[in-house]
Amino acid sequence: MTKTTRITRIGTVIVPVSDQERAVAFYVETLGFEKRLDAPFGQGGRWIEVAPVGAATTIALVQAPDDGTAPIVISLATEDADGDHATLVAGGVDADAAVMRMGDYVPPMFTFRDPDGNQFRMVERD
Repeated sequence: MTKTTRITRIGTVIVPVSDQERAVAFYVETLGFEKRLDAPFGQGGRWIEVAPVGAATTIALVQAPDDGTAPIVISLATEDADGDHATLVAGGVDADAAVMRMGDYVPPMFTFRDPDGNQFRMVERD
């Protein structure tokens, strides 16, 4: 039997939006979601997460690039990003060359693609 990953849940669905304020208003005021996180991200960007009250999975409303080509990405929570990265790479999965480490408040993560090229982000979370 092959070694499996340590995925515990679907963490976040990353949705590119053209206007983050308009998107927050829609999800919070129209759909009744709660805003769970609004923090600086990258160079002058914002990472905003919303979710239905009580839900474990969130939606991240990220700024789409000007050309509108950003895909929706599903984030999977794992207990061990390094271990899962090694397992997937050893199994021949198309994954980033290394686990990303961006600093104190950003958990270790990497992106991999399924056989159809769909992107998934593996994020180490408790």
